[in-house]
Amino acid sequence: MTERAVRDEPVRGEPGVTTLELFFDLVFVFTITQLTALLLHDLTPHGLLGVVLILLLVWWMYSGYAWLTNAVVPDRASRRLPLLAGMAAFLVLSLAIPDAFDGSGLAFALAYLAIVLVHLGLYTRSQRRAEVLAILRIGAFNLVAPALLVAGALAHGGWQYALWAAACALSWSAPYVLGLGGFEVRTGHFVERHGLVVIIALGESVVAVGIGAAGLPVDADLVLVAVLGLLLAAALWWVYFGGDDQRAEHALAGCPPHRRALLAVNAWGYAHLPILLGVVATAVGIKMAVGHAGEHAVLGQALALAGGVTLYLLGDAAFRALLGIGTWSWRAAAGVLALATYPIGTEVSAGAQLGALVAVLAVAFTAEHAAAARAQQRPNIPRTVS
Repeated sequence: MTERAVRDEPVRGEPGVTTLELFFDLVFVFTITQLTALLLHDLTPHGLLGVVLILLLVWWMYSGYAWLTNAVVPDRASRRLPLLAGMAAFLVLSLAIPDAFDGSGLAFALAYLAIVLVHLGLYTRSQRRAEVLAILRIGAFNLVAPALLVAGALAHGGWQYALWAAACALSWSAPYVLGLGGFEVRTGHFVERHGLVVIIALGESVVAVGIGAAGLPVDADLVLVAVLGLLLAAALWWVYFGGDDQRAEHALAGCPPHRRALLAVNAWGYAHLPILLGVVATAVGIKMAVGHAGEHAVLGQALALAGGVTLYLLGDAAFRALLGIGTWSWRAAAGVLALATYPIGTEVSAGAQLGALVAVLAVAFTAEHAAAARAQQRPNIPRTVS
């Protein structure tokens, strides 16, 4: 399509993320908050299953809107108004999340249908015929998913979980079943948009500190655990934004055009799922730890905190591996060590577990940096053929 500079953003060779997209992404804050509350309310394998299914559904279409605005720049009223309609549908969907498996499943499913219809309709306004044909192909799969969601909401119980899982499987298999031929990716906008979503999600970990501290006296214990919670959130920020975001953009731009769309969906679609789920679980653990830092954590709380950091690190390791933007082994090893901190929470205290997780990440960063420095200093001796 013809790329034009939008008036409310700087000209950088290609349109960047517009203020309307930033406004649209604010609804994702509410989505993450609702998922955190859902897991906090039911910190069991059953509750986790519900959160995973909803996140799979939401992230498929939310990332789809990032692809949408990558192709169809919202630079006029005829594009901005449908995007606002999609935002309204996401808001209704988020409102239905807490009781999605207990009474509000139909509202969730109908909101999801509206999201799919707006996405499909606006995407067909792309000026590239190949892209229109591509979205019509994927859109057919996308329209089956809300039908399964409606059927599941009406069936209730185990059937709802089964049908919603089928909707997830159908959606996430589409890139491999149907292919991504015809889609193009503007790398700068694409990477920036997904990075902003991760920033928004990480904000939930910071908010969790404030919510957990509400009504408590600001004494030395509260200050300590609040700072530890912030340090953990900052360490997670560093994992993703300590240079990898720029390297990721270069890696995507350097990928051959015919492979770029598949790399984009693998790295920013599949690999971001554990990153986002990790943020939700970590926020739950932080929220429960603040105010009870000196107490033994219950098993679910300790596992949420440790498992959340583990998922985030493993997702980032997969992200690095897919893009070839650095070693992933230190991140994966740190993820394993993070999971091993849960006995510290249950046997010592929740505050001690927070401190241990911050220490694990600090050590991993230090070791990774040292290994990278050694690799740069190693002489590059050309091989000789005998």
